[in-house]
Order: sequence, then structure tokens, then C-alpha cells
Amino acid sequence: MTKRPMPKSEEEWKQMLTPEQYHVLREKGTEMAFTGEYVHEKANGTYACKACGNPLFDSTAKFDSGTGWPSFDSALPGAVEQHRDSSGGMERIETTCARCGSHLGHVFDDGPTQTAKRYCINSVCLALEEK
Repeated sequence: MTKRPMPKSEEEWKQMLTPEQYHVLREKGTEMAFTGEYVHEKANGTYACKACGNPLFDSTAKFDSGTGWPSFDSALPGAVEQHRDSSGGMERIETTCARCGSHLGHVFDDGPTQTAKRYCINSVCLALEEK
């Protein structure tokens, strides 16, 4: 999926999203560990971007990483983009929505499955569309 400019200004995003959603999605914040709605969710479905509705992760890719955030071993094809992130004195790979560019979390190469990926995603960035 190619990132398309969203027809929203930052002021429109602020009006559409809750303050916590705006902080995480648009200002690259992080929700507190073990507080998110989807940390222990086991329902079948598709996790979409809370900002624009872009489908991001299938529930079959979700696993409990013990980190306090929903974790996935793969994203849907073309759904996310990755960017180098040197903030906070750490070297990480940021994960953003490929459609609207909103911050979702980070991806690490320490996952327990064949992909060896752990997409560590903030619950506040997600909307579960149950099957």
C-alpha cells in the first residue's frame, strides 16, 4: 500500500482522536505497558489503524510477548512502513501505518516464530474488527 496524504490537518486529527490516541498516533508517544485494551485480547479478526481504518494485522499473527503491549509476528502485506528511530537514546525501528503515516509502535528482531519479528504495537492505535 502506498502512503496517501490524508485529508486531515493536525487540528482535524486532534478533534477526531482522543488526547491519548493523538499523542501516540500523531506525536509518536507510547501508552503505559499492560494498560491497553488489546494486550490480552484473543478474539479472531483484523486489527486496523485507529486513525484511518487501514487493516494492519491479522489476529493469527498475535502472540503474548509478556511486554505489556499487543505483539504480532507479521503485518498484512503493504500495511505498515518501517523507519529508523534514534529517539530516547535507543536505536529502534518505528512502525507506522502505510496509509496515514501514524505511529503504531516498533518492530524488533526477537520474535518467537519463524519470522523472528515482534511488532510491539500500542493498543490505542488499533481497532479490532472481529470475524
